[in-house]
Amino acid sequence: MNERLPALDHSGLTDRLEQLLGIGVALSRERDINKLLEIILLAAKDVTNADGGTLYRMDGKVLKFAIVRNDSLGIAMGGTTGVEIPFYPIQLFLEGGEKNTKMVAAYAVHSSKSVNIADAYTEEGFDFSGTKAFDKKTGYGSHSFLTVPMKNHENEIIGVLQLINAKNRVTGEVQPFSASEQYLAESLASQAAIALTNRLLINHLEALFESFISLINAAIDDKSPYTGGHCNRVPELTMMLADAVTKTRVGPLKDFKMTERDRYELRIAGLLHDCGKITTPVHVVDKATKLETIYDRIALVDTRFEVVKRDLQIAELRGFITEIELAAQLKQVEDDRAFLRHTNIGGEFMRDEDVARVRQISTSYKWTDASGNDCDFLSEDEVKNLTIRAGTLTTEERQVINHHIDLTIDMLEALPWPKHLTNVPEYAGGHHERMDGKGYPRGLTREQMSVQARCMGIADIFEALTAKDRPYKKGKTLTESLSILGKMKLGQHVDPDLFDVFVWERVYETYAKQYMSPEQIDDVDLSKIPGYVPPPAH
Repeated sequence: MNERLPALDHSGLTDRLEQLLGIGVALSRERDINKLLEIILLAAKDVTNADGGTLYRMDGKVLKFAIVRNDSLGIAMGGTTGVEIPFYPIQLFLEGGEKNTKMVAAYAVHSSKSVNIADAYTEEGFDFSGTKAFDKKTGYGSHSFLTVPMKNHENEIIGVLQLINAKNRVTGEVQPFSASEQYLAESLASQAAIALTNRLLINHLEALFESFISLINAAIDDKSPYTGGHCNRVPELTMMLADAVTKTRVGPLKDFKMTERDRYELRIAGLLHDCGKITTPVHVVDKATKLETIYDRIALVDTRFEVVKRDLQIAELRGFITEIELAAQLKQVEDDRAFLRHTNIGGEFMRDEDVARVRQISTSYKWTDASGNDCDFLSEDEVKNLTIRAGTLTTEERQVINHHIDLTIDMLEALPWPKHLTNVPEYAGGHHERMDGKGYPRGLTREQMSVQARCMGIADIFEALTAKDRPYKKGKTLTESLSILGKMKLGQHVDPDLFDVFVWERVYETYAKQYMSPEQIDDVDLSKIPGYVPPPAH
């Protein structure tokens, strides 16, 4: 073990220092942890001309194998290989609690020093029995070792870099690691530790950021039992469609591509697409019936019907009407009550004759209020709500709901997004726009919107059509939903090219298997879907 290094050999050192600088740039750019670890070890092997090496990561009181490479034996495990490493972690402490200083990697951690061993077979003070057993089994000869602790900016050891068998660059013979090579390995380990620490920190910050987003979405979805899960289903479907567009090799969008950074940006936008709803009043978000405002006012209407029935019975007792007339009028009362109760539920379309009947009922009966005043059976507000043509929201309430997208854009545009997330406001804020410029809030046309924003628009609509948690309707079948979406394509509501990909790549099937009920998943006859165009031949 060399405690004190000799003077550095400067021959070729300049070239390798330049190489080291280039490696540092590569390390700073890599986002994937496994790839980053792989770059570190391969770079260390390269600058020292080592035949093999191992990178360990600190995990509590053990060193876990992260990357293992050996050129002579053709071993490549961990990292991007997908090959699991079967070796047990190195224990930093013995059973009695004392430090493990017999294993080189453990000693490097405890001493916080590099260990440069010329030949494991002659070195004293360390336990190389495992190494020798490995050599005996494989026929390999593990001789020179260079073990370097990796320290972060707080001087904490986060891993260990171990290189095996330095090779002469001319003869290829195994030799000890030189002082220059140790210097380079230590420099690389220092750079690598910083790069790894930064990446882990960024990952932790991103995880924290996404957790905050999840909290916001949970709060939004928890406002109403009827839209729970919407904030998570839309981004999932958005990513399915965007990935399908990336995969497709036909049509106008065949050249569209997304990197992993692009995918991350879109996913974040999808998760935040309805963040403005956090300000939407609960009584609007949670309006399950037409007459509901905090509570369902249909109960008040029921009470009035009971008063009407009582008055009719009194009239019969006093001889003002006959028993036959009483029975007929009571039946009409019950029919009208049943009609209003059904109307109150809401739906996707209300007929003109049903609207007229609500208005007729409102004046057909009279009731006396607490002040003794004779009143129409239904107030103007009740008539207005009960004659809502689709859904359960009045025009004013719909405007309150729609205002969420303005707030979403305002909230997102106010944030200091980093460069790789600058498109989040545009992606998230466009899902209510139309291709013909008749959408909201900004009236954008297809040409003014990104492909990603248009993907989210389709995802938002399809999720709403198939959702099985709406109070006024059942989730539609695949055929029904695709038919409506096809009509929207023809009406320039949704992007026609994206609709085609949505169908060609069977994105709807992938989504259905995860989020739709079995009874909603019917056999789709694509030839009967409006706007459907078969994919062009390759």
